[in-house]
Amino acid sequence: MSSVRSQVFTSRNHTIAEVIEGLVKKAARTIDGAIYRFNNPRLAAALGEAVRRGVKVRVVLDRTKYAESQSTRQVLSDGTVAIRLLNGRQGPGGKMHHKFVVLDGETLLTGSYNWTLESEEQNFENLIVLRDQESIALYQREFATLWAEAAPVE
Repeated sequence: MSSVRSQVFTSRNHTIAEVIEGLVKKAARTIDGAIYRFNNPRLAAALGEAVRRGVKVRVVLDRTKYAESQSTRQVLSDGTVAIRLLNGRQGPGGKMHHKFVVLDGETLLTGSYNWTLESEEQNFENLIVLRDQESIALYQREFATLWAEAAPVE
């Protein structure tokens, strides 16, 4: 990946989807993400292409947002990306509100940015890219716990 330890991108100055897509294209082994909302076809296509390259891609989404969003179900309908659904800590009333992705255990993407067209086209958003192993390890543990608690899409 890169020797730069951190980068910050804002929607005021960058096309964040383009930044994410570029990083996803560089992933060689694994992509693990916990993403509250997801309906961006460009990013779904990037993950699908990663799977076809042999990258293991797993995504945990918020159960309620997934159920409410036909566009989310549509962009992820081809079945190439392994998806699981999860509510918040208190069950159906809570949210799986994370927005982070770990690429190859070496790069962490986090910030306010949901993987949605609204985030890309309408909102003020931020994306932080970290390459700090201590932080990445914490997020990897959190993802492993979320994945184990989440249920496959039915």
